[in-house]
Amino acid sequence: MQKFWKTLLMTPAVFGTMLFFGSVAVAQEKTTISEVTESQLVAKPEKKVQKNTGQIVAQVTAVSQLSDVQPTDWAFIALQSLVERYGCIAGYPNGTYRGNRAMTRYEFAAGLNACLDRVNELIATATGDLVQKEDLATLQRLQEEFAAELATLRGRVDALEARNAELEANQFSTTTKLTGQVVAALTDVFAGDNVNGVDAKSNNTTFGARARVELNTSFTGRDTLFTRLQANNILSPDLGTPEGSLFFAGEDGTTDVAIDALWYRFPLTESTEVIAIANAGAADDVTSTVNLFDGDGAFGALSTFGTRNPIYYQMDGAGFGVTQNFSDALALSLAYLGSSPNDPSSDNGFFNGPYGALAQLTFKPSDRFTIGLTYINAYNQELGAGSSRANPISFLDQNFGTVDVPFSSNSYGLQASLGISEQFVLGGWVGYTNARSLSTAGGTIDRGELDIWNWAVTLGFPDLGKKGNLAGIIVGMEPKVTGSSLDEIDTDGDTSYHVEAFYQYQISDNITITPGVIWLTAPDHNNDNDDVIIGALRTTFSF
Repeated sequence: MQKFWKTLLMTPAVFGTMLFFGSVAVAQEKTTISEVTESQLVAKPEKKVQKNTGQIVAQVTAVSQLSDVQPTDWAFIALQSLVERYGCIAGYPNGTYRGNRAMTRYEFAAGLNACLDRVNELIATATGDLVQKEDLATLQRLQEEFAAELATLRGRVDALEARNAELEANQFSTTTKLTGQVVAALTDVFAGDNVNGVDAKSNNTTFGARARVELNTSFTGRDTLFTRLQANNILSPDLGTPEGSLFFAGEDGTTDVAIDALWYRFPLTESTEVIAIANAGAADDVTSTVNLFDGDGAFGALSTFGTRNPIYYQMDGAGFGVTQNFSDALALSLAYLGSSPNDPSSDNGFFNGPYGALAQLTFKPSDRFTIGLTYINAYNQELGAGSSRANPISFLDQNFGTVDVPFSSNSYGLQASLGISEQFVLGGWVGYTNARSLSTAGGTIDRGELDIWNWAVTLGFPDLGKKGNLAGIIVGMEPKVTGSSLDEIDTDGDTSYHVEAFYQYQISDNITITPGVIWLTAPDHNNDNDDVIIGALRTTFSF
């Protein structure tokens, strides 16, 4: 183990020497000396070595110890012969040791140390007869000449081994990496006196937090078992419409801890990846949503609508996903997620309950351009954004009492992202959903279909003001019912626009703060409703 770490430490310096014969690998050693003159560099080295470590360091940094080893020196020629004879250094494909520039004494000592280890290895494996006596004598002379440098380098190896042993003894797990994230949000509504009879502006200023602890486990180095625990007491303000909801908000406002995500991803072949999801799966777990602002609530967009095309929200629950990469530029993703897979009761279970089935072709011809073509077949799933009518299951339940009317839908999406430059990314999407009722609830509700459209244009400004920052603007139309053959659900007569702007400022590698504003015109696609303005200040801690 000691030889392994010694070789690990010494080899990079020797590689740099063999490739460039520069002095990069030993810059740290030279920084302790100021303004070394040319005459000092050619001074003869001091051979006497002190036993005390502190004395060794003092002697090593003496001027006489900083002489370069010239290609014409006997030591240079001797080591070159040893390297080529015993293959001490693997810096070149043919194992040769070449160059015509001088080396510092520490670079030379690193190469010498590698040869010493190689010869010791030959002797230990009973192949010592391969080592010539003349070479042993040369090695002994070189060892004496560079004793101080060798002692310093080996001392560093010992310190590295001790540090590694300490890390191994105190690490969380040999297979699992522990990470965490906390999102703290301060939110308020500044405008909207009347939205479907709700005084949106009367919402109080709120402060809440979402905390996550994540366990990333790998058994082979290529697979990932992901487990996430979450507590979230953030609530979206009551706006009288599904529009403008905050993506990072929870559902019940409690701090109960639950397993929020559990999945296992592994490569089936070199080009095929499989994911098995046991809990809380979403579209971004099985494919790319092709949106620069999709940061899962912690980064990027603040709103549910601004995070991704709403058709993706029909993917929820447990199931499986497969991604086939035909090339670096083209991939096909297939996935099936059920929302109540663990419920054996009627109209539930993995196949009989609510589900979403996705197929997406993702084309990425360059690092700057990505386009996704998406199809989703869903049963009893809603878009989670847009007008009340665009979410027909909830709409019927709220307006006609407790009615059980299942819906089946087919959704089609086109998402694109184009990097105009490194500081400007243009993106957006368009989504269409055809939702069809499958029951009359005993003659209470007519059978019929709904046509639902949504679109958005996104403008991203990466590294604005500072590397790691992100400014974003989102302008679009949340899901709107444009056609209906259901008597109980009319079309949305007007058009509401969603305008969102945020500036994500990176304070450090672990802390970001994001102020943002969301403006809804004619909320719920109804001109009779007052415009709503939502303000949010999100702070994200990552560790």
